[in-house]
Parts: sequence; C-alpha cells; structure tokens
Amino acid sequence: QVQVVESGGGLVQAGGSLRLSCVVSGRTFSRRDTGWFRQAPGKEREFVAALTWAANTYYADAVKGRFAISGDNGDNTVYLQMNSLKSEDTAVYYCAARDRITGDLNRERAWPYWGQGTQVTVSS
Repeated sequence: QVQVVESGGGLVQAGGSLRLSCVVSGRTFSRRDTGWFRQAPGKEREFVAALTWAANTYYADAVKGRFAISGDNGDNTVYLQMNSLKSEDTAVYYCAARDRITGDLNRERAWPYWGQGTQVTVSS
C-alpha cells in the first residue's frame, strides 16, 4: 500500500520561507513523478509543482521563481522550498505521486496517490 506523507507546514510571515517534505513509500516505483498541489479555503485544488522521474521540473505560473521542487531518490523524499511567501500562498499543500503515467501533470486526475496535506499559513 502506497503511503504519501507530507510535513513542514506552519505559520510564517509574508516574505518568509518554508520547506515542505514528502515521503513516498509502500512500493517500488519504476518511473515515479512527484507533485505538489494546494487548496485554499473556498477554492479548488490547484497544481503547484512537479518533479518527474527524469528530473524535469514544472511549476505553476503563480509560484515560478519563488518555489523550487527537488528530490532525493535515496530516501524517496521530495522537497518544496517556498520562498518570498505571500498571503495568497496560504493553503493546504498536498503531495501526490504516480508511476509510469505521462501527461496531465497539472491535473488531479492524473495522480493516483495522495497525502493528507499540510497547512501553510502566511500572515501579512
């Protein structure tokens, strides 16, 4: 059974930084992509960033230049470094994983495995 566990959320002032971590376990992935999504109160879940099995990275326009996704295949951990945080970044951040699926990186339906989420609150 695949487990996806996020950590690192919290309360930070605008302009500050946080680093989220995501650990994926429970099976062997041959071509694992890992993604981050977020859901703000009253809004739909949206794509934030993704790291593919080929080490390609993708970002939503809203976070380009401020967020960075990286991975450590040795311990199956993926990080989301968030800098220059804004109040509009406040949301529950979810990590997602998939194996041998191509395309639709920015769509929830393309990701079968999800974590429970971690709250990020940015105070202005």
